[in-house]
Amino acid sequence: MKKTIIVMPVANEQETMGSIIEQILALPYDNLYLYPVIDSYSKDDTEKIIRSYESTGRVKCIFYKESSGVISCYFEGYRQALKDGAEWVIEMDGGGSHKPSEIPQFIEKLEEGYDCVWGSRFIKGGGMKNDPLYRKVLSGGGTFLSNLVLGTKLKDMTSGFEAFQRAVLDHFDFDKFLSTGHMYQTEMRYYCRKYKTIEVPIHYTAGKSSLKMKSVTEALRILFKLAKNEKLVIKD
Repeated sequence: MKKTIIVMPVANEQETMGSIIEQILALPYDNLYLYPVIDSYSKDDTEKIIRSYESTGRVKCIFYKESSGVISCYFEGYRQALKDGAEWVIEMDGGGSHKPSEIPQFIEKLEEGYDCVWGSRFIKGGGMKNDPLYRKVLSGGGTFLSNLVLGTKLKDMTSGFEAFQRAVLDHFDFDKFLSTGHMYQTEMRYYCRKYKTIEVPIHYTAGKSSLKMKSVTEALRILFKLAKNEKLVIKD
């Protein structure tokens, strides 16, 4: 397997962090590494727990002092992963919403030559748990509207469990993305629509949600700007 780094933004995840790291390290891959990126507003023992695993040689704790939210942590994680020679990068949640046991299917599809692998809650075999009805409506409705406006054809345009070949991430200037919140996942899928991509089923377990009406209105505003922004995120 090529060198694979999991980028995982975290903040105040002390309840789940240890268990998630243990599950990832237990997977049968010697070339799989974990880069938790700690948002600077994290105040609990998340960092302490992560650093206790650094001696394994497969966990690198990144405290992102300049963070401005979860998306900035994604991008910092990408930068660090690429700098450290990752050929494949997997993005997932650190709060227990995504299952480490589902990582192998992402690796399998990357091995098959797919450029991007999207986790999907809405294809056969996928699902959602503990998600309130309004979140299900927003996720499903957001996917429908995104496909309609952007011309994409995915079953899930808002999931945060995904994987990339290095060349895909090398292609983008992360500082020029429009989204700073939930709309990022849709924006990335839109920019990657011409790559060889595939969706794989995931089982999402909802945790505490930061999704507010302001986030929804911001997402709608960004949605209608995406088509005009595409070339701006491409590196010169």
